[in-house]
Amino acid sequence: MKPMKPPLLFGREVRRIHCVGVTGMGLAPLAIYLRGSGFDVTGEDDAPVPEVVAALTAAGVGISPRPGACDLVVCSSAIAPDHPARVAAQGRNLPVVRRGELLAEVARGRKLVAVCGSHGKTTTTAMLVTALRAAEFPAGHVLGGLFAPGGPPPAAVGTNDWLVAEVDESDGTIDRFSPEITLVVNLDWDHPDHYHRLADLERTFAELVARTTGTVLINSACPLSVRLAPGARTVGRDGEFAWSIDREETGSLRLRLGGAFGLDAAVVRAGGEFNAANAAAALAAARLMGATLSPAVLADYPGVRRRQAVLHAAGGVTVIEDYAHHPAEIRALLAGLRPRVGTGGRLVAVFQPHRYSRTAQFKAEFASALAAADRLHLLEVYPAGEAPVPGGAGADLHAAFGGAADGLPVTYHAGDDAGLFRALAAEVRPGDVVAFIGAGDIDRKAHKWVESLRMAGTARWDALAATLKQELGAAAGLRREEPLGPRTTMRVGGAARLYAEPATEADLQVLLRHARQAGAEVYLLGRGSNLIVPDEGVEGIVIALSHAHWAGFEPLPEGRIRVGAGLRLKNLCGLAAKAGLVGFEFLEGIPGNVGGALRMNAGAMGGWMFDVVEQVRLMTPDGEIRTLAKADMHVGYRHCAELQQAVALGAVLRPAAQSESAAISRQIDVYRRKRHESQPREPSAGCIFKNPPGESAGRLIDRSGLKGERVGDAEVSRVHANFIVNRGRATAADVLELVRRVRDRVRQTTGVELEPEVLLYGRAWRDVL
Repeated sequence: MKPMKPPLLFGREVRRIHCVGVTGMGLAPLAIYLRGSGFDVTGEDDAPVPEVVAALTAAGVGISPRPGACDLVVCSSAIAPDHPARVAAQGRNLPVVRRGELLAEVARGRKLVAVCGSHGKTTTTAMLVTALRAAEFPAGHVLGGLFAPGGPPPAAVGTNDWLVAEVDESDGTIDRFSPEITLVVNLDWDHPDHYHRLADLERTFAELVARTTGTVLINSACPLSVRLAPGARTVGRDGEFAWSIDREETGSLRLRLGGAFGLDAAVVRAGGEFNAANAAAALAAARLMGATLSPAVLADYPGVRRRQAVLHAAGGVTVIEDYAHHPAEIRALLAGLRPRVGTGGRLVAVFQPHRYSRTAQFKAEFASALAAADRLHLLEVYPAGEAPVPGGAGADLHAAFGGAADGLPVTYHAGDDAGLFRALAAEVRPGDVVAFIGAGDIDRKAHKWVESLRMAGTARWDALAATLKQELGAAAGLRREEPLGPRTTMRVGGAARLYAEPATEADLQVLLRHARQAGAEVYLLGRGSNLIVPDEGVEGIVIALSHAHWAGFEPLPEGRIRVGAGLRLKNLCGLAAKAGLVGFEFLEGIPGNVGGALRMNAGAMGGWMFDVVEQVRLMTPDGEIRTLAKADMHVGYRHCAELQQAVALGAVLRPAAQSESAAISRQIDVYRRKRHESQPREPSAGCIFKNPPGESAGRLIDRSGLKGERVGDAEVSRVHANFIVNRGRATAADVLELVRRVRDRVRQTTGVELEPEVLLYGRAWRDVL
């Protein structure tokens, strides 16, 4: 294929471009776009971000210090005039331009959709790109950030005339753009280093509106936007493109749409009022561009890096990192995080102010917004290339908390990361949500602290393992970081912090006692069916009753049998058939053991585990051994209340009748053939979703056109739609993304909310759906 000839830039031929500050969120996507347009692109950064370097390298952007043989140098807004690369370029008479200037230049000749405004433009741009890709509308795009893992590249040239770009007003280069469509998400006074008065910002956006050659789209709930663009088309609850939130669940929105949308509803994989407004604006812009939209174009929105990114969720503590750096953004973020705080927990904010000028201008507003937290750790200002200004230091902001946030415990860490980490480690407790907030390098601090959490956890688990080894019997097994994926039927997931195989009831009592004393969660593992292990593994003690001690099968009078919790269901079925006991045939194809079948009241072929149970022997979390009659237990569909916390040790089972062994074997063969014909043979966790009342989950999924739907190597089975199979190298992340996609599509298509049947091992489904 003939190489693409790059377009002229600034009226001259340019082939080689060098980017200074290339891993910044503004310049990195532009570098990728330029490379896709046929330019030779290199770049450098004094503080390279590894994830961004990987994205640049994958796109063919070379990383090299100082401008080499190049025709043009472009600098991010954070690059100071005396930066060595800039000085070197000027010394060689190379033209030097800013990021916004070059973006405006490459947008010439294309139908530009400029997404601009004060808050949410990166998310709105990302949503617009996602919707257009789902609608197979091949516009180009330049994002002002990175999509979250699994998302598309942050830039692409596209194959039609349209280009969607996030346009930044911070350095004044917005004056270079003349869009076809201008989408103003909202307006607030910001960047006081450039816009000394609100009137300066107003004039800039009024002029942008005047230069727009086609349509201006604004948020009808933003009074400033309405005043500056009186003839614009509007999106909002009372806008021309009208929307409202029909339903919200964890991480998912269903919007009711009206007016000019041409759609009745949309499903959005995001949460909160602010994201609902962003999504509606993106859908309205896509409609104005001429894309044909369906209700599901945002159902698989992947999210954006550094926007409510969950860095850690273990031991009852959740750590989140977010790019919010304006008081309005912080207020919205903390309001959205509040419902995620656990019982007895707190919302702990770690805030790094961004730029001295912004800090000086909005001290009182920052103090007011951050007062929504229960505890605040304040860091020094991240300058972003800016010189200090009077009243703009971290100490000045700290002083502002005396009145505006009365009663909020605030600790100021002036350049003392070690002190911050010690303070967090000493005070954070289960139930807390810790939010690292800011647009500087606070993400690196967050990752560093999370790593220290993991290291502290490693020492804790090592100490617990050493103690247990001293008390467990010689026949018991105990291992650190045991991979769990191979022990499950789905074949995905990470390791257990501790994995134990007790050989006796005394061993089990030792494990439960020390788990209780250490505050460690306990998880039972049978044959590994009906569960999905997350890729990060399980933060707890995983106990498997796989020792021969637990696999007993003892005939009792009147045809009854006593079985151990570790006995495989397949073996139970075979032994019962040999003994001429009827009623256990349905268990033959269930890949589990007796303990798991009791806990889940496993069922197949019209039979249920508790149909044959007479009594259950169990151990409570305190180590007490009890025997409960079936009549004293609370059993339902896929559930036994008494075994949600206790450990099943075994059970006494009563057969339905007695018969000839050959007749029972024939019935087992019938069930086996039926299972082979109706269920996939690839690795799976069994049925993923519970059947809704009076309906089949598999039928609903099939009706929604999802058979064969795939994420990575996870696929909705073509044999039975309620199975997700592993085609070879699936990860838990692939499976969970596919679960979300199926759930959203079925909700959109049928109005039915499917609930997972399989267990998310060590996590709660509400945290990932």
